[in-house]
Amino acid sequence: MLVKLILLILFSVWSFESRSQEPALTSLKWVELQKGLWYNEVNAPEKSILNDSKLFILKADPMLCSFSVHSVSDDKKFPRTAATWAKEYKLNVVVNAGMFNMANHRTNKGYLQTNKRFNNPRLNKSYNVMMAMNPRNRADSSMIITDMSFRDWTLLKKRFTNLCQGMRMIDGHGEPLSWDKRPGQSCSMVVGATDEMGNIYFAFTRSPYTHQQMIGFLKQLIPTVRTTVYLEGGPESSLYIQTKDTVISKIGSYVSQTYAHDKNDHFWDLPNVIGIRSR
Repeated sequence: MLVKLILLILFSVWSFESRSQEPALTSLKWVELQKGLWYNEVNAPEKSILNDSKLFILKADPMLCSFSVHSVSDDKKFPRTAATWAKEYKLNVVVNAGMFNMANHRTNKGYLQTNKRFNNPRLNKSYNVMMAMNPRNRADSSMIITDMSFRDWTLLKKRFTNLCQGMRMIDGHGEPLSWDKRPGQSCSMVVGATDEMGNIYFAFTRSPYTHQQMIGFLKQLIPTVRTTVYLEGGPESSLYIQTKDTVISKIGSYVSQTYAHDKNDHFWDLPNVIGIRSR
């Protein structure tokens, strides 16, 4: 009996140590690109049907970075690539501001307001996330991603000059949503998220996954994740990073049924983007 007890204790200790030595996704080291900006590349928890099955994640501290929305509505020019937006406005990071109207290639599908004017002054009733940037008070966080079903978004209009609406994937309490808007669709995609500390994340995948899979990945990778917003999918999805000694270009491709291949090799033009500058 005593021998069995000793063996049981030894097994329990071994089992605990084995589990504790397993590489936890959340313990991966971030690479600091510049003040307030970190980057990570990680294997997705599930294999995709195409490409490298990796997730590329940018983390930004909104107290150390400034965020802004840039739109063709402001400068009356044509849509341009994420890399061109970054160079023109001296931005360290550029990512999609959301899906846009394919009829005119200019108007965001959700509400979008910049410093200068409205790109789209109408709320989209099916979108439940508002991204607020460029605060009037410099002591405020430079970006907030808020769940519109839990918070009166109009209060943000008094505090921020840049507002952009998008589709919710994870709610303000960190609860994953059942994504039934396009069930079964898989695509390259880029999403934005915040955590309980207020950090901002942009996650990109070239390999196609369903929206429900991406929700699950973010819950695993960032256990403290809160409000999460879908920004774009397919070949339009873009993440461009330029710092003093680093350039990272992530370009989307695949959309099931409509663009079902992995051949895209260039950034597509975007009418509206979110930009980040490290302070």
